[in-house]
Amino acid sequence: MAGRGGVVANRWDGVVPGDCAPSPAVLRLSPDLRWEEAREPLHAGIDAANHAVGVGPGMAFANALLRSGRAGGAVVGLVPCAVGGTRMAEWGRGTELYAEMLRRARVAVETGGRIGALLWYQGESDTVRWSDATEYGRRMGMLVRDLRADLGIPHLLVIQVGLASGLGQYTQVVRDAQKGIKLRNVRFVDAMGLPLQDGHLHLSTQAQVQLGRMLAQSYLNYGTSQL
Repeated sequence: MAGRGGVVANRWDGVVPGDCAPSPAVLRLSPDLRWEEAREPLHAGIDAANHAVGVGPGMAFANALLRSGRAGGAVVGLVPCAVGGTRMAEWGRGTELYAEMLRRARVAVETGGRIGALLWYQGESDTVRWSDATEYGRRMGMLVRDLRADLGIPHLLVIQVGLASGLGQYTQVVRDAQKGIKLRNVRFVDAMGLPLQDGHLHLSTQAQVQLGRMLAQSYLNYGTSQL
């Protein structure tokens, strides 16, 4: 989710596709909790300092919403929170990552935003150990329940991305857990089959753009189904 599109040898190539171009109508909550015009890399200053960040799905998602004319407002605000290389256990309530995500989400609301959805693309690190892979579904379910409770949004839309790859041998176990979550308003968008730039783990720039469009379509379909 943090975006590795265009990152080779831990350096981003700087290429920004048209779908990811900045716009005054797309804002991001910065690392110091201020709204600013969003641009690639969306997670600059958010992801771990030793991670090179490139193109992710966020900008393509926001621009697709705006093009649809059904974004629900004149401005789309993105609240990047992703940290690469993390396991689901590191995102549970009581962890530093959960607390920071919750803090950023609350600031977004306090400064005039309305949370429309949580976009969740994570889990490659959970494919290494059997214990993490088999606990993925339970941990993801708890994350959704806890975040909805702590934000006071009991029916918050959650769009999770099915893994396209993994670091270990249990990718399918995690994917099955992702598809098996039966909570209300949890949607599944599958990244499997999208091109990997390194042939192993990370989505290419164009794959990230395609994923952003897929996430936007899922969001728009949800909105239509709720009318």
